[in-house]
Amino acid sequence: METAMKIRRLVHVAGRSIRSVSRETGLSRNTVRKYLQDESPPRYQRKRASIRRKLQDFEVVLSQWYEYDLKRPKRERRTAKKFYEQLLEEGYTGSYTTLCRFVKQLKSESSSLSQAFIPLKFDAGDALQFDWSHEVVVLGGITQKIKVAHFRLAHSRQSLVIAYPRETQEMLLDAFVQALKFFGGVPRRVLIDNPKTMVLSIGKGKARDFHPRFMALMNHYMIEPVACTPAAGWEKGQIEKQVCDLRNQLFKPQLRFENLALLNTHLQARCECLSNRFHPEQKDQQIASVFEQERLALRPLGRSFDGYVEKAIQVSSTCLANYDSNRYSVPCSYAKQRISLRAYASRVVLVAEQTIIAIHQRSFQKNDHVFDPWHYVPLFKQKPGALRNGAPFAQWKLPSSMLEIKKHYLKRTGGDKDFVNLLLQIQIHGMETVTLACELAIEDQTIQLSAIINLINRLIEPCIETNIDAQHLPQLTVAPAANCQRYEQLRSSVRRP
Repeated sequence: METAMKIRRLVHVAGRSIRSVSRETGLSRNTVRKYLQDESPPRYQRKRASIRRKLQDFEVVLSQWYEYDLKRPKRERRTAKKFYEQLLEEGYTGSYTTLCRFVKQLKSESSSLSQAFIPLKFDAGDALQFDWSHEVVVLGGITQKIKVAHFRLAHSRQSLVIAYPRETQEMLLDAFVQALKFFGGVPRRVLIDNPKTMVLSIGKGKARDFHPRFMALMNHYMIEPVACTPAAGWEKGQIEKQVCDLRNQLFKPQLRFENLALLNTHLQARCECLSNRFHPEQKDQQIASVFEQERLALRPLGRSFDGYVEKAIQVSSTCLANYDSNRYSVPCSYAKQRISLRAYASRVVLVAEQTIIAIHQRSFQKNDHVFDPWHYVPLFKQKPGALRNGAPFAQWKLPSSMLEIKKHYLKRTGGDKDFVNLLLQIQIHGMETVTLACELAIEDQTIQLSAIINLINRLIEPCIETNIDAQHLPQLTVAPAANCQRYEQLRSSVRRP
């Protein structure tokens, strides 16, 4: 374009001849004339389409192969080189370059349609869109990669994001429960991808074999799950765009929080703040106001779904249940028995015969041990020496008064048994009563076990009211008089054996 401008300026403004301009620029006079006739620079144009004589007999087959590959996943599609090798087997004698030009033409024809989309419209309360993304944040001073569940009501554009350490089944169930609670109702459909936590296998068209636990969630809330066609993100384009937009708006610069709970509180507050923007279609209203109107079209929420994943496990001889590379303690009476473990997003519940026997905060470390020392206390009757070096008691947080008594007991022979007996008193009378008795024993400087048990018994004795108000008692009208003869009559009237 600069050359054309220079030539036109030299001829039309400076009055130079075509020959002198040609000599100065090094271009032919014909080229200079073309620049003068048209402002745009001259370019080569093919007068007639190229003829692929050797490829003509194979164009139909090659087009069929290409259309078939468009229906397959991207990583399974054949390249132009692979097409060339297969055509050689079919008898093709032309060049590889000719085939590449034809494949490029097929791609341009198909891409022109793939880049065109049909605008979608959703009624109030109709559809909820869902997707996962991964982000990087700093939790407790450690940089971690987290999974973020994205939700969006398609009509009002109200969004919600919830962060989780992983993208497992129980995290998915918890995310849906939390999201429906936030929206305050249940939509008719949910548009999803095809991850294994939701879809076990993909059938023809929209046919799907959904995960049984995910279907239990859908049946509980009576939501119709709609799995999108693979590689067709436009079917839930709102949530696809939200993942990209909120990554820039919420997670840049990098977020820093002490734990995941504080991070989720911040993310929910930011989503509520973003709802103050104007609606992209109803431009005179904010997203928040449209969301309040859509809430009226949502079905009532009802009882929350119990979002856990259950697994049958064998308890070890050390009273530990193994799950997700971590071990959780159970009461010692269930050692070597088979029980059920219910994994939630933030806790682990152990169940035996439909009875909850233990609840632990879930650990996301590797090879971690989560103990409840009270699960092992009954074993002290046979193994009192385990009090000193037992792993469950290394970080046991007892009241300061009990720790002081424990320190004195373990200094002497037989002190292990005395402290074990004191711990057993807690199971009978409760921690509060035994702690108070220990504090009184330390004040009286009588920390012997018998003295502490005596204090416990005194604390639990029923309190008798000593102050009696005599005014409210029955009053005698005739004072009683002593009558020994009457007493003897009563004695004689008793029948003797």
